[in-house]
Amino acid sequence: MISSSNNKNNALNVAVLALSCLLFISNAAASDNDQSQLRLLLQQAIESSDSFKDRFDAEVWLVDMSERLKKYLPSEKQRIELLKTVHHEARRSELHPELVLAVIHIESGFDRFAISHAGAQGLMQVMPFWLKEIGHPDDNLIDLKTNLRMGCTILKYYLEKEKGDLVKALARYNGSSGRRVYSDKVLNILRTRWYKR
Repeated sequence: MISSSNNKNNALNVAVLALSCLLFISNAAASDNDQSQLRLLLQQAIESSDSFKDRFDAEVWLVDMSERLKKYLPSEKQRIELLKTVHHEARRSELHPELVLAVIHIESGFDRFAISHAGAQGLMQVMPFWLKEIGHPDDNLIDLKTNLRMGCTILKYYLEKEKGDLVKALARYNGSSGRRVYSDKVLNILRTRWYKR
């Protein structure tokens, strides 16, 4: 979901509402077993608590990605905090950090306070019903770590359900199974902006 620069809030809210509705429908259609498995994974993710191999790798990646992110987050401190958390949560979920950045780019345009009309929240636009489902109703999805941990866990779950098919997993994350529009947007921005050069 890419918001237009002219009507960022309105477009983002409408897009996220559509995503939220699709996620709700997708979740409602999922079997009880699937929901139970995802609920367990989210509980474990919230309970578990570094991701770079060494300091040199960290510096190279953070400097490179920080420069790419500058257009969306002018504050260097905020960029570094976001990037470190993305890297940590992506690696914890065995996802590529650049993929998570691409999903965030499409979902919220890096607005960590984004909330859809349907209530999906934060960078990865996670639906708040998951907090109740996993027994953490008081957690805050605007919180950077909480949002990224849950979003990464959900994306990894769908990737495993789709046996590694990223196009199908992204479509499920978006609630648009059977269509490629969302997946193509994420993969295009991954290739053109976030993939390592």
